[in-house]
Order: sequence, then C-alpha cells, then structure tokens
Amino acid sequence: MTIAGPTTHSLAVAPPRRAAAASPLHVVAPSGASAPSAASPASAEAGSRSRSRSRETSSSRPEVTTSRRGDDLSAHEGRTAPAARAGGAPAVEVVGPAVPGAAQILTPAALAFLAELHTRFAPRRADLLADRQDRRRRLADGATLDFLAQTAHIRQDPSWQVAPPAPGLEDRRVEITGPTERKMTINALNSGAKVWLADLEDANTPHFANVVGGQVNLRDAIRREITYTAPTGKRYALHDGELATIVVRPRGWHLTEKHLRVGGQVMVGGLVDFGLHLFHNAHELLRRGAGPYFYLAKLENHLEARLWNEVFTFAEDHLGLERGTIRATVLIETITAAFEMEEILYELREHSAGLNAGRWDYIFSVIKNFRTRPEFVLPDRADVTMTVPFMRAYTELLVRTCHRRGAHAIGGMSAFIPSKDPERDALVDAKVREDKSREAAAGFDGSWVAHPGMVAAVTEVFDAALGFVPHQIGRKREDVRASAAELLDVAGTPGAVTAEGLRTNVAVALRYLEAWLEGRGAVGILGLMEDAATAEISRSQVWQWIHHGTALADGRTVTRALAEEMLREETANLLAEAGDAGEEEASGAGGADAADGAGGADGAGAPGADGARAGRITQAADLFSEVALGAEYPTFLTIPAYANCVD
Repeated sequence: MTIAGPTTHSLAVAPPRRAAAASPLHVVAPSGASAPSAASPASAEAGSRSRSRSRETSSSRPEVTTSRRGDDLSAHEGRTAPAARAGGAPAVEVVGPAVPGAAQILTPAALAFLAELHTRFAPRRADLLADRQDRRRRLADGATLDFLAQTAHIRQDPSWQVAPPAPGLEDRRVEITGPTERKMTINALNSGAKVWLADLEDANTPHFANVVGGQVNLRDAIRREITYTAPTGKRYALHDGELATIVVRPRGWHLTEKHLRVGGQVMVGGLVDFGLHLFHNAHELLRRGAGPYFYLAKLENHLEARLWNEVFTFAEDHLGLERGTIRATVLIETITAAFEMEEILYELREHSAGLNAGRWDYIFSVIKNFRTRPEFVLPDRADVTMTVPFMRAYTELLVRTCHRRGAHAIGGMSAFIPSKDPERDALVDAKVREDKSREAAAGFDGSWVAHPGMVAAVTEVFDAALGFVPHQIGRKREDVRASAAELLDVAGTPGAVTAEGLRTNVAVALRYLEAWLEGRGAVGILGLMEDAATAEISRSQVWQWIHHGTALADGRTVTRALAEEMLREETANLLAEAGDAGEEEASGAGGADAADGAGGADGAGAPGADGARAGRITQAADLFSEVALGAEYPTFLTIPAYANCVD
C-alpha cells in the first residue's frame, strides 16, 4: 500500500527473522492516549509524536529495528496485586478489581512471559500506531492509496508460498465466531462448524472479568473440562464427538490492557491475550493434535504483520516450540491492508494460515480513512453489500492473492441470526444461502456465521462447492485483475441515505453501547448479530453524513440537530423497553435462558430497567454523542469507552 506524497523512499521487505537474544529493556512511559487508563481517556494513537525517535512511515521510509529505550521509569503508584518480574525487565502490576480465575491465569510465570513480550515489542508497536496517524492525516489532506512500488518484487516473485495448513486447519468451510463466555464457548465448539473464532476482540469487551474469564474458558475447553449450568438449571457440556478447531482473536494493536502494567505503563492488549493463551495452552493443544492458532485483527500494513511475526518467533523460542507451530489468519479489514495482502502473507509465511475478508470493519475503515472527503460518502449501511464495486474488487483480489500463495481465503460474516418466526427465518435462510453461494463461487474456502443455527445452511452451500475436498486453493482466479482505482471506487456504490438508515444507525449504536458497557460485546439487535465493527460503521456514518451535510432521500439534510433529536427518541424508546423488561422479570415472566447462540444474547432478553441499567443507557447516549456527534472523530469508539467507562 502506498500513499502518494511529495517524496518517495525505498523500502525493502526482509524475510521473517528470528528474534535476537534480548537483553533487559526499558519501556516507554504512557504518552497521551497511546496508553489509555482510568485517568487518561485520550485516544490510543494520540500524542505519540511527543517521543523523540527515528522511525519509518509504513509507506515510504526504510524499516528500522525494534527500538530499545533508555527511559528511567518510576514505579507506578496505585492499587496493585503481587507483581511478577521477568529477569531484568520491570515488574508486572495487576491493578484493579479481583476477578474469578485470576489466580489460575495470572500466575507469576505467565506474567513474566507477558513482561518479556511487552518490553520487547511495545516500543515498535507505538511507532507503528504513530505511522497510522500520519497516514490518516495525509489521506484526509487528499493523498491516495496504491500498491507499493518498493515491494513489487515480492508480488512478482511466483516462487514463494505460505506454510501448508496446520492440523485442524485444512478444512475451514464453516467458521463460527463469538465471545469466550462460558456457555457460548460450549455452544460454538458443539455447533458442527469446522473452526471456532474465539473472540477476545470485537465480540468481547475489555472488562477485566471478561479478559481473565475468557482465558479460563479457553483453558477448560481445550482440556475438555468445561461445563456450564444456566440459572434455569439447564446444563451445557461438550459432546463426545469432533469439536471445532479453536482459533483465538487477540485484541488489535491499538488497544491496551490497563489492568496490567509494566514499569508504570499499561500493557498492550493484543500481547496480553496472545501471551496468556499461548503460555497456558500451546503444549496442551499440540498434545491433542492441534496447535496455537490465531486471527490477527485490524492490521493496516505488512510492517504490522512483520511485528506479529517477530512476536511469534520470539514466543516459539521462549516456550520451546518448533518454528511455525503458531499459525495466524489475518483479517483484511482495513482499506490500507487491501493494498498489501501479498506482502502480509510474505511477512507471516512460515506462520500464515491465510486471509479473511473482514467485511464490516473494512467498510468502517473506508469511512474512517476518507471521512472528510465527499467522494467517499457511503449510502445506508444496508446498501453496502458485498456485490458493490469496491467490495467485490477487494474480496476477489483476496481470493486470488491467497490461492496464488497456497493460503486459505475465508469469507466474511453472515450477521443474520435465527428467530422464533418461521416466516422471517425462511427469508434469513435464503439471504444467507445467497451470500455464501456467491462466496463459494468466487473461490472462498469457507465463511463465517455468528450463530449455531446458521451452521447447517452454510455447510450445505460449501459442501456443494467443495464436495469431499477440504478447500479450493487450486482455483487460482487468474482472471481477477483488481486495480487501485477499483479498490477505491466507493463512489460507484448504489443506494441512498435515508431517514430510516440514519435512525437505524443511531438505534444500533446506542443499543450496542449500552450492552458493551454491561460487558456484552456481541448482541442481537433488530435481527442481526452486532459487534464493535458494526457499531463502528453506524456511528461513523452518522459522523460522516453530518460532516458533509448529506441530503436525505426525503429532501432533508443530515445535521447534528436532527441526529440529536433521533438520539433522544431512541434513548427514550430503549428506557421504555427496559422498563417493560423489568416489569416482566419482577412478575416472573422473563429471565428465560432463550439465547443459546454462540455470538450473544438478543436485546429482548436484557435485564430489567433498574437504576444501574437506566444509568448505562444514559451513559451510552452520552458516549454516542462523543463518538458520533462531536467535531472531532475518535479513531475507535472502544478507546474512550474503555478509558472512561470500564473500571
């Protein structure tokens, strides 16, 4: 991916390297919101240029090795649990509430491993986040994107391939996604899907109980020790047959874990999620014939993939794992990464398990990067389907790229969830089959669903396409020629901006934020499984439409005042619904264990409108105003939400 600018410099993509034997490092003190905490609500990418450093931009400057900082940090003052020390590295402090499972997961040895990861890789991660900010600024000023001229030799070299599929990842025709909540873990593994994406990112929330509890549930599931008994008495357990292969999605590079600190600095969230899972489960997974597998979220370029590869290499050496034991599928869910798919595969090639078309975050990324430019204004979210020109170009290029390099290409999420209405479910089934049939015909090797009830339908679609073979990597799709102009053809998206679409965006974002504040990251809203990605689209479209004074189909103009009016109305509606739910619970009519999905519970089964929930709804409305209606555009809604609203 190249951003056109006034100057160009050469960039060499080096092959993956082993991490050098590391000496103790010092870490950089939190700067602005590169490390959000309860006392520091700013964005995770702001203020990073206050550091004195020599670094590259991801598009043009030569790569530098991981920085080694000499800052002398004073000890953090605050509430801490017993700390762990990794050799000469700073101690790890556990800050915040006591949560179940912490003694089993946050062991001294595990924390020491996290300290090693953080001290080696956090400085480089901070540099890459600053590069993101530079890139977005240039795009807002009128720059464009193109394929990297400096890495053309990587794309033009036909000889290199990624590693062959690892055990359990040969056949990925249906993958189910969902948070690592205990019941949903069991349902996902029992669902009949080939793979479970155990989501510690968008379908989760970073409440410390979720961070630790998800690791407990992964550990118990891998050892087949997990059970759950619902409040109704219904018992859940793993069946005796084949279970889905577990692939864990850590948090993206932009997120931190403020409950764990090294030398006073909050830790990198993705390294915490990755490190705890790997430390506790890698050898057990290998003993059971699988391995430690990951999905990598929100990558923006191949340099960010290179950093993950260096993390993997160091971790394998540190834990005594053979090279290539760790495997990772990268979600191509940013517009910038779409221009560097081959380079991303190249950087991770000994650890690569393919690419995934992360459709919802991809749309969000387009809006975020080009939000100030009128030619990139999108119509209603419902009109931005996978068949519009810029989405079709990106997904077909992904298939061609993967299959050329021997990698799996995994299709996007079907957000539909079943209901108790047969007529509606028949319509949903038809829509899902149509979407997945298009993906299978395009050459994808599998696809995502958000609910166990959709597994059978998608399996039938891919069975028809694949038969008894595990994938269709042999279909090279050499007919695909996606140009930079086609990837950027947002203006060719048909559709309109409507009052209904504006209201839906407000309602979805508000309801999602209320659930997020409670600790639920995947929520059924209006018949769709919503997570952070779809909430990001909703609030980003509102911001974009206000910024450009977009005309509605009914002749009105989108203004802040109009959006505020809809927000007040939707807040009142949600408070009224919550009050009705509270009355039902008080009378004994509510509380059924109705949501057996792997992705989340439908909002209709939400807790009653006690004072706590009413407060959350009001807080969610305030948060929506901040991330959607303000003059400034926060890069991720989860950053201010985490900093200000999660203890």
